[in-house]
Amino acid sequence: MAGDSTMHLATERYGSWESWQYMEKAGSVQRKQNDEKKRAWSFIDAFTSVFLPQGYPESVSEDYLSYQLWDTVQAFASSITGTLATQATLRGVGVGNKEATIAGATITWILRDGTGMLGRILFAWKKGTKLDCDAKKWRLFADVLNDIAIFMEIVAPAFPACFTLIVCTAGIFKSLVGVAGGATRAALTVHQARRDNMADVSAKDGSQETLVNLAGLLISLLIIPLVADNIILTFVLYFFFTGLHLFSNYQAVCSVVMETLNQARLSILTYHYLKEGSILTPVEANQREPVLPSFRRRLEIQLGTKLGNLVSSLSDFEKALQDNGKKYIIGVDKIKGRVLVCLSSGAGAPDELQAGFHAYVLLFFLELQASGPGPYKAAIQRCRDVADSAATNDQHWRLVTETHRLVDVAFPHFQTALQKAGWCTDHTLLDFDEWRVDWAEGNLQKKAL
Repeated sequence: MAGDSTMHLATERYGSWESWQYMEKAGSVQRKQNDEKKRAWSFIDAFTSVFLPQGYPESVSEDYLSYQLWDTVQAFASSITGTLATQATLRGVGVGNKEATIAGATITWILRDGTGMLGRILFAWKKGTKLDCDAKKWRLFADVLNDIAIFMEIVAPAFPACFTLIVCTAGIFKSLVGVAGGATRAALTVHQARRDNMADVSAKDGSQETLVNLAGLLISLLIIPLVADNIILTFVLYFFFTGLHLFSNYQAVCSVVMETLNQARLSILTYHYLKEGSILTPVEANQREPVLPSFRRRLEIQLGTKLGNLVSSLSDFEKALQDNGKKYIIGVDKIKGRVLVCLSSGAGAPDELQAGFHAYVLLFFLELQASGPGPYKAAIQRCRDVADSAATNDQHWRLVTETHRLVDVAFPHFQTALQKAGWCTDHTLLDFDEWRVDWAEGNLQKKAL
């Protein structure tokens, strides 16, 4: 009968979890769950609802789950080693020793906390601006330093004469860990939050860490009676869980795929572009990004430097502005091994990106990399010819001029290819210093007349 017919009205879904259809039948609206999405509410659903951000997985970056899994493992290992360190520290300040005084233990604890506070302030002052730009490196640095601090606290009771000095030094290290770890965690949260849901991602990360620490405490209740008077077992457990901690941290930072450009990723992209004529995807470039310190000596790049570092005479200034017309000026300090970039006060993110690209193009030729086929073979060869003979100041400025011409042609294509490959070009993490320069080319032209 006609009155028994149904009509589809709407479909709604709750992320990727549920899908429902609204049907009209006999004048009423009925709601029916789609069969392909139909499932019973389970413990796993409840667990993910409590510990994962709302809208997961669409509301976070694709690398979220792999990073959080490794981060969970490292947090558990760190919780165990932290318990071993706490036990050793308490034994060192006199817990269980009838000859120890409360005043002595309190003074040691105050000195430990006080030196840590000073270290936290100084580290934030000296390195605070670097933490955003190299979040993965500093994240790994923080965890390595944390393991060193824990080791110092474990061995401190064996050196009673230097106990206070050792625990204060460990306190300084842990304060650096707090600054670097907290700041880089915030930077990674910004990367992972894809729906302006930083607070939710951060809160759920805190819930995950709390759960892991609770599990670590429960395991520690079983471990502590075993290691209380067994220093060998203490060190065996420390080295085992420290190895697990470092391996998990390395895997965690390597699993992160960031789409914003820092100096390391821009250098990888620029060198590959000049050699191969193509742009690496964020996944490919992040896999090549170093997260461990490099001991290979290479020329330094200073972005946003003072004008006085770049030019020392009117002749240098005129050469820096020759064939420029950009919102930055660039040069080479071969004596100190630096590529220097001065930025105009009117420069925006595209200008910063172009300046960084130009700096690595210049570095590419100063280090005499193999040019490969590339899309700009003639221009690259001209730059290489100049770079091969760049021994004097004038030759360095000739190389700068040649790279200006190459960048004028190559950068628009490079920028477009970045956007197509999925890179974020609206803002950069290139660690520009705050110096800005306004230059007046008209005055130089008047002087020449």
